[in-house]
Amino acid sequence: MQEIDLLYLVGFDRIAIFVIASILLVLLGFGLGYFIFYKNYQRAGKTAAKLIDDAKKLAEENRKTILLETKQEIFRLKQEVEREIKEKRRAASELEQKLAQREERLDNRSANLDKREELLSKKELALDERKKDLEIQLSEVDALIEEQNHKLLQVSGLTVEEAKEIILEQVKKEMSLEISAIIKEAEEKAKTESVRKAQSLLANAIQQYASDVIAEKTVSVVPLPNDEMKGRIIGREGRNIRTIEATTGVDIIIDDTPEAVVLSCFDPIRREVARRTLETLVADGRIQPSRIEELVGKFKKELDTEIREAGEQAVFETGIGKVHPELVKLIGRLKYRTSYGQNALAHSLEVAFLAGKLAAEIGVNETLARRAGLLHDIGKAADAEMEGSHVDIGVELAQRNHEHPVVIDAIASHHGDREPTHIISQLVAAADTMSAARPGARSESLENYIKRLTKLEEICNEFKGVEKSYALQAGREIRILVKPDEINDLETHKLARDIRMKIENNLNYPGTIKVTVIRETRVHEVAK
Repeated sequence: MQEIDLLYLVGFDRIAIFVIASILLVLLGFGLGYFIFYKNYQRAGKTAAKLIDDAKKLAEENRKTILLETKQEIFRLKQEVEREIKEKRRAASELEQKLAQREERLDNRSANLDKREELLSKKELALDERKKDLEIQLSEVDALIEEQNHKLLQVSGLTVEEAKEIILEQVKKEMSLEISAIIKEAEEKAKTESVRKAQSLLANAIQQYASDVIAEKTVSVVPLPNDEMKGRIIGREGRNIRTIEATTGVDIIIDDTPEAVVLSCFDPIRREVARRTLETLVADGRIQPSRIEELVGKFKKELDTEIREAGEQAVFETGIGKVHPELVKLIGRLKYRTSYGQNALAHSLEVAFLAGKLAAEIGVNETLARRAGLLHDIGKAADAEMEGSHVDIGVELAQRNHEHPVVIDAIASHHGDREPTHIISQLVAAADTMSAARPGARSESLENYIKRLTKLEEICNEFKGVEKSYALQAGREIRILVKPDEINDLETHKLARDIRMKIENNLNYPGTIKVTVIRETRVHEVAK
């Protein structure tokens, strides 16, 4: 029992000691925590105080900076306001001075107007008095003139109408010389300027275009392998040659020319069909009427295709845009049409190019000029099927296919049948003349050539005062010798102009004709 009590006491003491130790440890920890807390609190207070001081200092510095900037801005604005006020005051002062000066000028002008009005009033009174004096003098002059005319009529023994006729005749003679002098001066000036400008334009256009000179013929020669082939072409009783001539419309000339036959026809299309047919027959060897008709039909179709392609190629080369298919085919037909030996399509292309270059030089529509140049002779492609001149036919075709009015005007006026209404029409006429008149472009029969030269000289010899006339340079120039005792120097200009107009109205000719009037006075004396 005592041992149990002793053990109990010992355990109790241990528990008490443990409890007391725990309480002491808790108190020690609490004290240590309070001490740490107190230290941290003091440190945080010092840090906060320092931050507050720093913030106060920064705020004070910012306040001073803002205050300084505000003062500077206020000072700047004050200066600007003062400057604007000074500018407005200066402007107002200048305006006030201008108004004062203007008011002064107006006052001076008003005073001057008053003075001028006063002077005008005085002048008006003086003019009224002068008018009255002049009226009196005019009445006196009229009376004197009437009296003088009455005395002149009595002295001359003429009536008033007879005197008027004499005076008018005298004035007419005097004015004729003056008019001739004016015409001479104006024509020389216009001629010099126009020739210079025209030469420049034509030279520029011609330099930019070069074309071969090819004279078309109305016959074609077909070579033969031997002379025996001529008999086969003729056929039994001439049936082969008759079939060829009937189906193609050409004349086949078989003569003594060795190994060749000649095809003669003025229609190049028919002649080309006959040439191709005959060459194929000769190469094939089968010459009989049915074969001839077959080949003629075949080559006619081929030529139709080639004609259309030639028209399309011409339109493409000139760059004139869209053209009606009917006109394209007619343009292609010009390839097989000639005029005085000149190929019509080549001539039309040349005219189109030259007209376009001339239009570009003077600043008008170049494309429209080329179009008018290409279509100016379109009537020649249909003159075998339609009645009328190629000009009238061309105008009708162009109107039917709704061509541009300028193109129609160029077609109608390129041969002078009517006056052109547009500058492009005049350019086409000039280009047409250049293309036709250049050396070698066209051929002409000797008979027609002689007739034209004879007619040219006869026209010149019909004028009064002409002694002799000579056609030179293949009819490109006519020189007229006048009688010096019947025509003076001034009248030679009028004579040249009259001859030029009569030649234009009575002759048809390619190109131009230069008219030269020569007046020469020779005085002979013999020293003895």
